[in-house]
Amino acid sequence: MEKTVVLYPGLAVSHCVPMMQLAAPLLEHGYAVSVALIDPAVKDDIAFGAVVSRVAASMPSVRFHTLPTVEDVPDLTQDTQFPAGYLELIRRYNERLHDFLCSMRPRSVHAVVVDSLSSEALGVVKRLGIPGYNLFTSSASVLAAFAQLPTLLAEGGTSFKELGDTPLQLFGLPPMPASHLMAELLEDPESDKYKAMMASLPRILEADGTLVNTLESLEARGVAALRDPRCVLGRVLPPVYCVGPFVGSIAVAEAKERHECLPWLDGQPDRSVVFLCFGSIGIGNHSEEQLREIAVGLDKSGHRFLWVVRAPVSDDPEKPLDPCADPDIDALLPDGFMERTNGRGLVVKLWAPQADVLRHKATGAFVTHCGWNSVLEGVTAGVPMLCWPLYAEQKMNKLFMVGDMGIAVEMVGWQHGLVKAGEVEAKVRLVMDSEEGRELRARVAANKEDAMAAWNDGGSSRVAFAHFLADVASQQDRACTREGMGLSDA
Repeated sequence: MEKTVVLYPGLAVSHCVPMMQLAAPLLEHGYAVSVALIDPAVKDDIAFGAVVSRVAASMPSVRFHTLPTVEDVPDLTQDTQFPAGYLELIRRYNERLHDFLCSMRPRSVHAVVVDSLSSEALGVVKRLGIPGYNLFTSSASVLAAFAQLPTLLAEGGTSFKELGDTPLQLFGLPPMPASHLMAELLEDPESDKYKAMMASLPRILEADGTLVNTLESLEARGVAALRDPRCVLGRVLPPVYCVGPFVGSIAVAEAKERHECLPWLDGQPDRSVVFLCFGSIGIGNHSEEQLREIAVGLDKSGHRFLWVVRAPVSDDPEKPLDPCADPDIDALLPDGFMERTNGRGLVVKLWAPQADVLRHKATGAFVTHCGWNSVLEGVTAGVPMLCWPLYAEQKMNKLFMVGDMGIAVEMVGWQHGLVKAGEVEAKVRLVMDSEEGRELRARVAANKEDAMAAWNDGGSSRVAFAHFLADVASQQDRACTREGMGLSDA
């Protein structure tokens, strides 16, 4: 009988790409891989659809199945609908996923791996008696925090929002200001956003195990917390498999012309360029004032830079700007900035090939929004980082990057709503010129070596993946035994 693993990715590029990269080692170990997809058109995300198309082209042995559409799909185009609308969408597709798994003869499906945003689907998988696993696309430290949050306020009536900057005492993690939690957790406890988020967190722990896109050596403290019975008292957490880093984009079959920034980087000295890039989806774009402060700081720093600029946010809620609109660089940046920095700086509109830029020998520092995929790309490239979190779990990532990991310094002005030019100048010089910056670079270099070795023979991630496959096989053997005894749960 063919051994099959079904992947069920989330509707976000940052979640889908690591899930698709999981397909390669599964194929290598003799598993057939099927991908169950919610129609990308549901989210109206061109980038997500493009990723799916690239995967299909570059991995012809992976089978894709788009689940039949459901009626009355929640509107996911508005930020106000997350996460409640997204979780409702997953619930509505549960029956479609159930029918798809049944059509595959459930016992031929050895495991289903669902995106952590789609953990609602684990109930379907369990009812069919199929081992179900999560792929957690953020850090193990964030997972350890998520595991503990549902019970943290159980005895008191205080909300996370009311706690403000009061540090949360989480087992195995450094003290975390409550204000660093995801925005949905800082809503009114009676709001749909808060209720949906708090209801979703315990479901992550209902899996048979969790694959985490991380390196165990990078997050030794967070991983140890997840494996300690004291993490969530009275509950044994499922196994954690650190199988990262899954970084970069999915391979494209045909070669494409190099982005304009790469030939420019070719002409710069080694490790001389500061790269500023704040994500590709437009959430949390900077204001016009903030863009000018960045420009002045870069100008005064005297260092070379490559800066990806997106259209600014609008102060007028009745006239919102398209975050993916083409920015008017001349109007947004200070007079004379482009002329003064000509030759040592390059401003790119909207997008740059981040992974390629970070791997380039000219790149010496990375100013990042602390999205986990970006963090891993910085680690695997051996580039020290300056943290500027904007949304989602990025404030939590920042805390671990600066503290436990020691791979970054923080632009603290974000906490006050504006990083001023003086801080931009000072932090760039700290990382590029100072002894502290050299120590930071050395720590990142050590992590890069660990990342490069992780998937080699005997490497930590390859060993963890082998443990995952052994557990899948063991679960399948037990299921077959139960079926033979007439005890199947399917």
